[in-house]
Parts: sequence; C-alpha cells; structure tokens
Amino acid sequence: MMRPLLLRPSLACLVTACGPFSASRNKLVTQTAALPQLHNHRNTMHYQTEERGNPNSPDYRIYFKTSEGKYISPFHDIPLLAETEQNNDLPAKRPKKNESEVLFNMVVEVPRWSNAKMEIATKEPLNPIKQDVKKGKLRYVANIFPHKGYIWNYGAIPQTWEDPNHSDRETKCCGDNDPIDVCDIGTQVCSPGQVIQVKVLGILAMIDEGEMDWKVIAINAEDPEAKNLNCIEDVLKSRPGHLEATVDWFRKYKVPDGKPENQFGFNAQFKDKDFAVEIIKSTHEHWRALVQKKTNSGGIECKNVSCCESPFKCSSDAAGDAVKSAPPLGSAHPVSPEVDKWHFV
Repeated sequence: MMRPLLLRPSLACLVTACGPFSASRNKLVTQTAALPQLHNHRNTMHYQTEERGNPNSPDYRIYFKTSEGKYISPFHDIPLLAETEQNNDLPAKRPKKNESEVLFNMVVEVPRWSNAKMEIATKEPLNPIKQDVKKGKLRYVANIFPHKGYIWNYGAIPQTWEDPNHSDRETKCCGDNDPIDVCDIGTQVCSPGQVIQVKVLGILAMIDEGEMDWKVIAINAEDPEAKNLNCIEDVLKSRPGHLEATVDWFRKYKVPDGKPENQFGFNAQFKDKDFAVEIIKSTHEHWRALVQKKTNSGGIECKNVSCCESPFKCSSDAAGDAVKSAPPLGSAHPVSPEVDKWHFV
C-alpha cells in the first residue's frame, strides 16, 4: 500500500549534505512568506510511503520513496530545510520581512492522540518508521490523566543527530543518539510518515535517564494559526496551559512503566526560537560528520542515496533491495484494550 505525501523541496536541494554552512552566516536561510500549493509550485515533489509487514506488530515498517519510485531514507535524504534553492552548495536567501524566519522539514512519526510509539529506525537500512519494542513487547505511551496519548504530532527533523559523544555545554549531558525531536502544535492531526514544513517557536531541554533529549516546539506552516505564532511567548499568551501540559507530559510519561520522572535543563523553562535554531544547527553539523564517517556512528545506519560526500551513499537498486527484504503488507494485528487505560500519576 502506498500513500502520497507532499514535500516541497526537490531531492537535489539537500541543504548541506554537500557543503557546510558558512561560519559567518547567522541565519540558516530565509523563506517565502507563504507556502504555495501543489498545483502552482513547479519544484514540488511527491513523496510516498510504502507499508510493509503487519500493522501493530514488530515487523511493521513504513518506507519512503520519491515520485520516481526511488527509495530513500527519511533520516538522511529528506532535507533539513524546506523550500531551499542551492547555488554552489549554499542555500539561496530570499527577501522576507522577518529575516529570522526559517521553515524546517518534519517527519511525523506519531499522530496526535495516538499511543503507539512509532519512530525512525535509526539502526536499520533506509531508516523506515517502526514501532519501538522493549523487552519483546510493542511500546505504547500511557494515557496520563487528563491526556490521551501524545498531545501533539510528534516526530523528527531530518538530517539532525544528537551525538552521544557530544556533551552539551549547559546541561553537561550527551546526546541520545537520535534525530532531534519536534512537537507540532498545529490543529491538523497528521499521519505516520507525513512530511510537513514547520515554523520553530522554541525548545525544551529534557534529560532522559542522563541523556540530552531536546524537544523542539513548532507549528505546521500551513496551519491557520501559524501566522499568529512566531515565538514561544506567543504560545504562552494565546494557549494558556499548553506549554505547561507539555512539560507535565514529558515529565511523567514513563512513570506508569516503572521509570522515574524525567528531568529538565534550564529549570524546565522553554528557550526561545533563536536558541532552538542554534541547537538544530549544531545537531545538523553532528549529522554531517556522521554521514561523512568523521565520527563514531554509535550503531546508526547511514545508508543514503543522495549525500554526495558520504561513503555510505548507495545506488537506487541497493536501496530497493533493502526494502524488498521486508515482508509484504499484511493484515493489522489487534491492539490490547489496555492501551486505552487511564493512569493517575
């Protein structure tokens, strides 16, 4: 089964897979004020997802491919930035009223209100989305009263990596060996594998069992409220309780599984948009070192089809072989009613 997705930039527009950001540039790139729709944007590309295995089972996978039928890695081949143009390996700037505006791609792993802990499989070829497994059982996040599942669309920013060899200078904690996480606070409930473009608003420094696990707060650029939310202060003013609920959710979500509460840097205060963009830039540089084999990979699978300086770059045929080894799509397995249980913590 294949589901069409929309992703604005072309595959040739990978932001810095072929060249680093200039040290003199304080901003990543500027974007157009509005995102054009599919029918009037010449560079728009369809992305599709292909399901394999049985949904709600350990063998279920969601693979990504282009409109030309070429399989790709959502971790390594989808660009960091949305709608960029390149000239001599550097993103092109576009005039805009707000020079700090930048749109990032987000790979949605978990839709809002759902419980299955879906995630990019960082240690599998082409990094499909799969459901996490712990102690032989599929993972579902608990419903911590009054919440139901995840309270935002949850996913990752591609071409980023929280390096477990890098200690954050503020928190003194090392990265969790994953792409940086992002919470889309928009109104649309997305689908697993959907790729959206988001405005970054701020960031939360979560510490998960001693590991740095940044949580970017963002909103879908096509959301009706996106034009009114430009910074973390706007969220505080217009959505009373939303950010407080976010901290509470991340603090307690593992407690029903017998784990301690998560901790936070900066006294659990959200840092602003500029701080968030700097963290994203840092994780992007760590990712570049990863795919160029300039650092310890930590077991990460770096197979890709488009990163030109990467020794892990493979042919389209090799990428296809990795997918063909997965079982075909089958019927969904039943989900235990225990998943709907409410927990009072």
